[in-house]
Amino acid sequence: MKIGFIGLGIMGKPMSKNLLKAGYELIVVDRNQAAVDEVVAAGAKSSATAKAAAEQADIIITMLPNSPHVKEVVLGENGILEGAKKGATFIDMSSIAPLVSRELAAKLAEKGVEMLDAPVSGGEPKAIEGTMSVMVGGKQEVFDACYPVMKAMAGSVVRTGEVGAGNVTKLANQVIVALNIAAVSEALVLASKAGVEPDLVYQAIRGGLAGSTVLDAKAPLMMDRKFDPGFRINLHIKDLANVLETSHDMGVPLPLTAAVMEMMQALKVDGMGDGDHGSLVRYYEKMAKIEVKR
Repeated sequence: MKIGFIGLGIMGKPMSKNLLKAGYELIVVDRNQAAVDEVVAAGAKSSATAKAAAEQADIIITMLPNSPHVKEVVLGENGILEGAKKGATFIDMSSIAPLVSRELAAKLAEKGVEMLDAPVSGGEPKAIEGTMSVMVGGKQEVFDACYPVMKAMAGSVVRTGEVGAGNVTKLANQVIVALNIAAVSEALVLASKAGVEPDLVYQAIRGGLAGSTVLDAKAPLMMDRKFDPGFRINLHIKDLANVLETSHDMGVPLPLTAAVMEMMQALKVDGMGDGDHGSLVRYYEKMAKIEVKR
């Protein structure tokens, strides 16, 4: 089975390497030549365009920043739609708007190409480990056929419905992650301002109801002042913009999500957009004039 893989960024590069480790034949495409060279050195072949990669592939995977990038790679000149053969499957593992996923699926179906929308969660560490969570929308039989490919990159792969359902699930995931990080930030800033060691607070509460994957992943990094991106503020802003656009279209008020979105926008204005989303703690630190550290 030949797989075309388009998008070798923070997430895409380790994901593609895990496919190589699983024994799949890979054709990669990216504008960053250094990233292409690194994955080629690991055993992949490269292609100049998405069209050329799709012409050779049984499955084409994209891992790109947002809806416009995916639409361009699929529908644009020298794109996937031009090159994909009848019977191929397109798996978009980017996090984009659900309505765009459905639009692309309809266009691809006209050419006999199936589609799954399969956004991921877990950030760079889990992409490297191959333990990400993948939420998938699409036909059951297409999901079943592609499950081994997705499982080679992930710890959990769950179908949540038809095309678009994967990205709806990802939007729900991003709401929960953002609000959890904000809650952890508030709590640790409160403890620090009150003169209580935040690390002791963390150790005391992590085994109780307040414990969470987000708490364990982000609290130590906050206290160690490590804000290199596992998942950038700018990307979480993109996801929350998709959340709010979708929620507004559906008539679903999301007041907490809107508040955290504005916090992230403030961090972006302060020049922290390329920092990890755990940088939310800095928003609270600035207001409280305190720093959370061990």
